[in-house]
Amino acid sequence: MAVRLAEPIGMTLILPFMYQMVGGFDIVRDPKDISLYASLLLTSFSICKAATVMYWGTLSDRIGRRPVILIGLLGNLLTFVLFGVSKSFAWALVARSLNGLFTGNSVVIKSVVAEISDDTNRSRMMAMLPLMWNVGSMLGGAVGGVFVNPVEKYPWLFGNSILFREYPYLLPCLVGSISSIFGLVVGFFQLEETLEPKPRAINTSTANGPALETTPLISEAQSEEGTSQTAQKAEPRSKWDILTPTVIRVLITSTIMCFATTMHSQLYPIFMATSVADGGLGMDAQGIGYTFTICGLLVVYLQLAFYPKLERRYGALACYRRGLWLLAIFSITFPLLSVFAKHMGDSVEHLLGFGITKLISPELCLFWVLLVVQLYIRTFGDILAFTSVNLLVANIAPRKTSLGFMNGLQQQAASITYILGPLVSGYLWSWSIKHSFPYPFNSHLVWVLGGLSLAVAWYMTRSIPDSVNVFASGSSEQSCTTSGDESDNTSSEVSR
Repeated sequence: MAVRLAEPIGMTLILPFMYQMVGGFDIVRDPKDISLYASLLLTSFSICKAATVMYWGTLSDRIGRRPVILIGLLGNLLTFVLFGVSKSFAWALVARSLNGLFTGNSVVIKSVVAEISDDTNRSRMMAMLPLMWNVGSMLGGAVGGVFVNPVEKYPWLFGNSILFREYPYLLPCLVGSISSIFGLVVGFFQLEETLEPKPRAINTSTANGPALETTPLISEAQSEEGTSQTAQKAEPRSKWDILTPTVIRVLITSTIMCFATTMHSQLYPIFMATSVADGGLGMDAQGIGYTFTICGLLVVYLQLAFYPKLERRYGALACYRRGLWLLAIFSITFPLLSVFAKHMGDSVEHLLGFGITKLISPELCLFWVLLVVQLYIRTFGDILAFTSVNLLVANIAPRKTSLGFMNGLQQQAASITYILGPLVSGYLWSWSIKHSFPYPFNSHLVWVLGGLSLAVAWYMTRSIPDSVNVFASGSSEQSCTTSGDESDNTSSEVSR
């Protein structure tokens, strides 16, 4: 799981200071256009990830999981440093694009977890994936907020540093790259290959002549019967034949969910940094980093202790549906914090001080309570939805050798939303704050669109059968019996 930290750290590292970084480039003329250029920066990462993520998944099916993971970690390490020394928008764009090319480990790691787990511990191990993702997101956001512009923040330590004065965004990238170095060391020395080796064809002929004639151990009838059974077990023959209606439904709802949550995650730092007058919260980079830390602290108990109990009681599908609802609620209600901030009569960027006067302010206390509640809803919804859909994708894969392809296909579809999400949210946010339209076409527009998308995804999950709660990879035949409503666990017998 150590290698899982590098990718989310790299993705969230730039979010706290992205608004300030893009605003400092010469290409920006109007502050209200910062969201457009920021979305292009995020989209470049997503485009390159979408172009290669399927390749990493299928490559891991051929050469193994371990080498692909190590390549991805090394690529992350190098591109972190390149981004930290960006002095122009074009350089930052290239660095983020290269980072996207090497961001395929999430696909491979899900395959590894599915291969080393069984029915007794699969839900708990799958729950570790979003746990490590959220922990990595927390660390990345905190590092990006705390270590940005160290010369001004920590003059007693970095005041004489010419390097960090010239490159104010390099230090957080260097600190973030430690996760990749740690992952490389752990992966190289501790990670074992989980992909089962393919059986080699046996050459029955001798080196200098024909094969020796032997008596068959089984009759021709038995051989034909065995061949027929083997052919049936080998089906589907094409990797695309695994796209059954159930698989398609799971992938579509997962893609819609990724589209909505991508808009959330990419707009979140922009919304937090935008002034209160324009519909944001006016926080600085350090304040945004603190909110990532809050999310990370909420994750640990919910992920490890709470989710496995819910999954065992209700099943992954029911948890998936409930997660979609929580995310929809968050999407609709979160921008109301800006409305509350306007009535406070002060920019929220000054509310992070720890003076006694501010701590005892009723308005400030209420604001932070509301913010933490919103972050709790979002975090819990993320845990339920993403952990459950990872379980569902692993369950519906017909055989272990197709896990890499299945996870790659899911990630490929998600990567398309990683392209569209920042573009749509960035453009609509810039458009909505430039015009004085009534609700929901004001600064709430992107959030409302995300909420409606999640509601559509929830509705589509109603057509997914409860049999997806059963892990099927590697099984030749499967019988499932379901009783009660969606809250009941599906019982089954699987012949392997």
